[in-house]
Amino acid sequence: MNNSFVNTAKLLGAGLRALLVLTLMTGVAYPLIITGIAQAAFHDKANGSEIKADGKVVGSSLIGQSYNLPLKKGQETPEPDLKWFQGRPANGLGSNSVNTRYKLILSGATNLAADNKDLIKQVEDAKAAVVRDNSVPGYRVKPSDVPADAVTSSGSGLDPAISPRYAELQVHRVAAKNGLSVAAVEKLVRDHTEGRTLGFMGEPRVNVLELNIALKDLAAKR
Repeated sequence: MNNSFVNTAKLLGAGLRALLVLTLMTGVAYPLIITGIAQAAFHDKANGSEIKADGKVVGSSLIGQSYNLPLKKGQETPEPDLKWFQGRPANGLGSNSVNTRYKLILSGATNLAADNKDLIKQVEDAKAAVVRDNSVPGYRVKPSDVPADAVTSSGSGLDPAISPRYAELQVHRVAAKNGLSVAAVEKLVRDHTEGRTLGFMGEPRVNVLELNIALKDLAAKR
């Protein structure tokens, strides 16, 4: 009995020592080392790819945001604030951080089939809205001008970028709403257009949050 008790105590002691050592190694030392490496080598990405404006964090370059007017009394669906470039239609977008409000709600897609009547109506309504909202005196948008990303959401519902074609389609409206020249806003879009990753992956794109921050700065200098 004594030998059995002693052996059990030794095994228990060895197990507790192993637990303590492994806890310190995998639960303390390893996370600290990895965090240190991430902060040193990938500081921006490790902290969520934050975007700052006026000294404040206003969002992430990886998460799209909506740019809407405040809800009116009795209104359930907000109207887009047309002085800003608009992103893709999507579910789960954060609030407009240009006005220093940023909150992630959720992420998700519609999961509707391509021939679903509800989805078809959503796309048709979105196309009509894009044509209506972006047609200003001297510049008329045709339905055939509307690119796919202007009327469809991404799989996550949080796509932060739009195509250069969709950004260019919005230039005249944004210029008119902000009292800026079309040429100045077109240059803004060109300056914020990113090419394919490594020259061959993905498509050219424009980050909407970064573009709107630059637009805000440009309008302030008007």
